[in-house]
Amino acid sequence: MLDLNELATGQIPAITPALGASLAEAAGVCLESQHHTSGVALQVRGGSQTSYALAWPAITAQTRRAWNDPEEATEYGATAIAVLLAKREIGYEVIRRSHNGTGFDYWLGDETSQGFQDKAGLEISGVRQGRDSIVNARVEEKLRQAHRSRHLGLPVYVIVVEFGRPIAEVRKDERP
Repeated sequence: MLDLNELATGQIPAITPALGASLAEAAGVCLESQHHTSGVALQVRGGSQTSYALAWPAITAQTRRAWNDPEEATEYGATAIAVLLAKREIGYEVIRRSHNGTGFDYWLGDETSQGFQDKAGLEISGVRQGRDSIVNARVEEKLRQAHRSRHLGLPVYVIVVEFGRPIAEVRKDERP
């Protein structure tokens, strides 16, 4: 199970409880806009090829009004799911937000005796509803964008979440 409520616990190094609660709300709005209810299976492709039941906070009329911009809700909702998937599918946690222009959204890593160590980058994108061709095109676009950071010498992963079915495509930039 991926319980989006976990985002509000403060246990993820780069996600404050307030940000986590907000991200979880955005994901819930996106999922419910596609007529899903808590417990729907998220199919993961490109990673473990498994599925996870999704749970999210209760969505009220006020929540829907707060997340009334579909583009913004989709972006932040995809972030909610990707942050939890990163730990399960890639094995690293989101440890800090990346600066604009690096080619990815978050740094992934783990905690060592010297503090958090950067191990990879994570680029995230969302599609409210789209065919495989749209999801695949978005994955390729994000892989090209992430490839700009190859000079860092660290792998970059892309997670694209599609809320209609729902699916998450997990890919690693393997280009030279």
